[in-house]
Amino acid sequence: MDYIDPHIHMVSRTTDDYATLARMGCVAMSEPAFWAGFDRGSVDGFRDYFHQLTDVEPKRAAQFGIQHFTWLCINAKEAENVSLSRDVIAMIPEFIDRPNVLGIGEIGLNKNTKNEATVFLEHLELAVKYEQQILIHTPHLEDKYQGTRMILDMLCDDQRIDPTRVLVDHVEEHTIGEVLNRGFWAGMTLYPVTKCTPERAADMIEQVGGERLLVNSAGDWGPSKPTAVPDLVFEMRRRGHSESLIRKVVYDNPIEFFSQSKNFTFQPRV
Repeated sequence: MDYIDPHIHMVSRTTDDYATLARMGCVAMSEPAFWAGFDRGSVDGFRDYFHQLTDVEPKRAAQFGIQHFTWLCINAKEAENVSLSRDVIAMIPEFIDRPNVLGIGEIGLNKNTKNEATVFLEHLELAVKYEQQILIHTPHLEDKYQGTRMILDMLCDDQRIDPTRVLVDHVEEHTIGEVLNRGFWAGMTLYPVTKCTPERAADMIEQVGGERLLVNSAGDWGPSKPTAVPDLVFEMRRRGHSESLIRKVVYDNPIEFFSQSKNFTFQPRV
């Protein structure tokens, strides 16, 4: 089955991973800007990173027939440095019209601090100004519930933001309901340590259905599995779910959400 991974960090993966993903059916992916494994010290470091996301990675992906899209921001882990964050946000418009850029992300909170919230709101201003979609990072583990509520409240307080153009990622059992009930799209991340498993993701699909729901691997520097989305496909087949429901979650829904961006020029396989 062809599928789209809506959230994967290929700058941290080998070229062999691209080959494996293509063999497993991955036809497109979106790569949000994220933490590099260390805190960068200057806006030029982010400028080079955005060049990698908008030029280098699309070419690597294309070698294997995978269409690559991306999102731009300074991530929540580095948002404690408000001065640097503002320099990066001011630089993002240099890249906003690159052909594979879908929007602003992944922005959100890490430890739910005042500085993180300040930088989050300034990212929202950028997204509104340039009419961009938004991809949200919600915190890990013990900070997730409070952080998700804080993020949703900030989003809903801004009447300019259309919830149907916002993907709130890394939802779990205790946050998925409120995300969907407030009108946002929800992303489930199949990450072995700090997020959820294919089995738990299948449980959530059974509880809430397949509307406005995406699933991703978030493959990155840490313990992660870039082929986690096919694992969910196999788990749902094992449970007897229809191919149409599986396809909706791993293929049709990403297309529906991303198609709200003028730069989503995805070409299905013939």
